[in-house]
Amino acid sequence: MRTQKLQIIPLGGLGEFGMNCLAVRWGDDIIVIDAGLMFPESELLGVDVVVPDITYLVENKQHVRGIILTHGHEDHIGALPWILNELKVPVYASEFTLAYVEGKLDEHGLLDDTELIEIRPKEKFHLGPFTIEPIHVTHSMADSIALAIDTPAGVIIHTGDFKIDLAPLDDKAFDLHTFAEYGKRGVLALLQDSTNVERPGYTPGERAVIPRLDEVFAQAPKKLFFSCFSSSVYRIRIAMELARKHGRKVAVIGRSMMDSTEIAQDLGYLEVPTGLIVNPGQINDYPPEQMMLLISGTQGEPLSALSRAAVDNHKHAHIDPGDTVVLSSRIIPGNEKGIYRVIDHLSRREANVIYDDGQHGVIHVSGHGSQEEMRLLINLVRPKFFIPVHGDYRYLRRHAQLAMETGAVEHTIIIEDGDVLELSGDDARKRDKVKAGRVLIDSGSSIDVVEDLVIRDRRILSEDGVVLAVLALNKRTGKVEREPEVLMRGFGGADITEEARETVLNTLAGLNQEQKSDYGLVNERVRVDLKRLIQKSTGRRPMIVPVILEI
Repeated sequence: MRTQKLQIIPLGGLGEFGMNCLAVRWGDDIIVIDAGLMFPESELLGVDVVVPDITYLVENKQHVRGIILTHGHEDHIGALPWILNELKVPVYASEFTLAYVEGKLDEHGLLDDTELIEIRPKEKFHLGPFTIEPIHVTHSMADSIALAIDTPAGVIIHTGDFKIDLAPLDDKAFDLHTFAEYGKRGVLALLQDSTNVERPGYTPGERAVIPRLDEVFAQAPKKLFFSCFSSSVYRIRIAMELARKHGRKVAVIGRSMMDSTEIAQDLGYLEVPTGLIVNPGQINDYPPEQMMLLISGTQGEPLSALSRAAVDNHKHAHIDPGDTVVLSSRIIPGNEKGIYRVIDHLSRREANVIYDDGQHGVIHVSGHGSQEEMRLLINLVRPKFFIPVHGDYRYLRRHAQLAMETGAVEHTIIIEDGDVLELSGDDARKRDKVKAGRVLIDSGSSIDVVEDLVIRDRRILSEDGVVLAVLALNKRTGKVEREPEVLMRGFGGADITEEARETVLNTLAGLNQEQKSDYGLVNERVRVDLKRLIQKSTGRRPMIVPVILEI
């Protein structure tokens, strides 16, 4: 696909939430922005994670110059182990993001073989024909960046995930000035985060949660359990500062929470006074009203620390009547059932659970900008072409409409995974399509790809059950040596077991000796006849597995 036009090729994240991955190509040089995963829908039975299909990158691996990460959330870095298993290319990211990447690659045995390069806002670097300047943006995760990419066709800007917070906790405000400077120079295309396009107004800054949380900390009569996304270092910092203010010690519970707090302390994003944090084994050494447990599991993950504590199955975290549990996070769509199950268990332990406190104050704010922030950035950059990124199609379409309403954009283009968008100084159009889609991974710690056929079989088993027909045949004579066994599981077919056994016998009786010696033929005849019987009797279509024992 040699070309002298700039190509933008999304491989994930445009048409769904998560799995963000986008290729930018000029001639024989390709750079990749982000390498995210998404978590599976409930119908993807047994699948742990979903990563983008990178067939296009593998086919062009000699042209890929590197992967650049905008920040360290799983939907932007989670697929790195699978991608780096196929592509041996350097990874560029900010300091905080690299700390998360190092842990992930070390877990998969890829750390020693991967070149990790730290990048900083305002410090340009070069990859092939591309000159890239990271721009500091604010988000729910520290050290997030946008990317201004100077290409032979013009400048394109990819915002990454962002909201415009001018008074963040770390005093590193959103860099509006650099966006405005690029706007004055002229920007060919702006690729902007679409996540909150349906929300009017502005997204509150991180400090907006402090008043209500301060009130909760002051009123909690016993132990206080505080749960948020483990990567939300700013929220963790607020919780620790409030704990210190109200005379509480802090115990950090859960592997992901411990890892994040350690990284944040090491890199200076979290300053913890001496003596504030205590070992989980010391929790009972202090009165309940002097303890805060910073605990992972805000999304109701079955094996998380909070889920285990909710059913009184955690070594250190025990929830007693009168304790307060704060879930300072949003409910990710698809996780409702697990979260409400945990809340139900917490309520059985007579805990005071605060998880949706919008009536009395804010305990969580989004990390993504709302409509007015999107408009502000579009008006600053004033791109020739506007391309919405991140989200389902309806979000992309609404975002394109919003961009045109500003009057600051000449053209909007909606692209989806696999589209090849070609850009020149005065033209942009979809020219081609490359293979894109999702790859299903069965285990978060290995590279076990699940084929669609496997998912189909799992779905049949879960919905319609399974039938085992066990036959004992004499290979030499074709004689049925013992009565067939028919086992039915997963559907109400027990009352036709005898009829099914008779069907198998009748099927075998209709075969001659030569046919009985062909086990493939016997297998298919038995399966078809049982399928016909069961579907007629029960209306179900279970998986039918004949098992032939050779005597």
